[in-house]
Amino acid sequence: MSSSLGLTPELVAYLASANPPEHAALKRCREETARMTQARMQISAEQGAFMQVLARLMSAKRAFEIGVFTGYSALATALTLKEMHGRAAHILACDVSEEWTTKARDYWREANVDDVIELVIAPATETLKVRIAQGQAGAYDFGFIDADKTGYADYYEAGLELLRPGGALLFDNALWSGRVTDPADTSADTSALRALAVKAKSDPRVHAAMTNIGDGLLICVKL
Repeated sequence: MSSSLGLTPELVAYLASANPPEHAALKRCREETARMTQARMQISAEQGAFMQVLARLMSAKRAFEIGVFTGYSALATALTLKEMHGRAAHILACDVSEEWTTKARDYWREANVDDVIELVIAPATETLKVRIAQGQAGAYDFGFIDADKTGYADYYEAGLELLRPGGALLFDNALWSGRVTDPADTSADTSALRALAVKAKSDPRVHAAMTNIGDGLLICVKL
């Protein structure tokens, strides 16, 4: 089962008992994905709960996500957005996998949020460029990035353009299971994550903070 970096099973269980109960579709998604060999790609339940609280604090209505996988994070966000805004809520979900997102669609239908999620199967950089060209710059409240790490720099720039001032852009795997602290790790993914952290910290367009939620969550608020 996916859980936040460094948490014991006992703490994960305690968080689950203290947080609001998962929607039945979220629970099924998490448990079924946990049996997949790619289960580590799914966010933890406590991270989903955090994203729901953040979306609610912002009264977010429109969100985008890059890297859908089996749909847990999009589902968590969609449940909150739709509860607040009904069918006026909208999530643009970007992924390249028909196989994984077919599972996601099933969970979304079960939770009755499929009508507020627009899934686009295409490289996310292309999708975001199209939306910007269509005049959607500044039209989104919230963005979540959990995809190829070497693409994070491009997603950062396009994501900031799509966000309104005060909107939040979240990047998953910012701690990369601790590999970002290993000077011997000069792999492309690890280097990309380090570079993003440095860029966000010094970027006058955002207020950025990194947390140890999940596998590390970099939160950038557009100024």
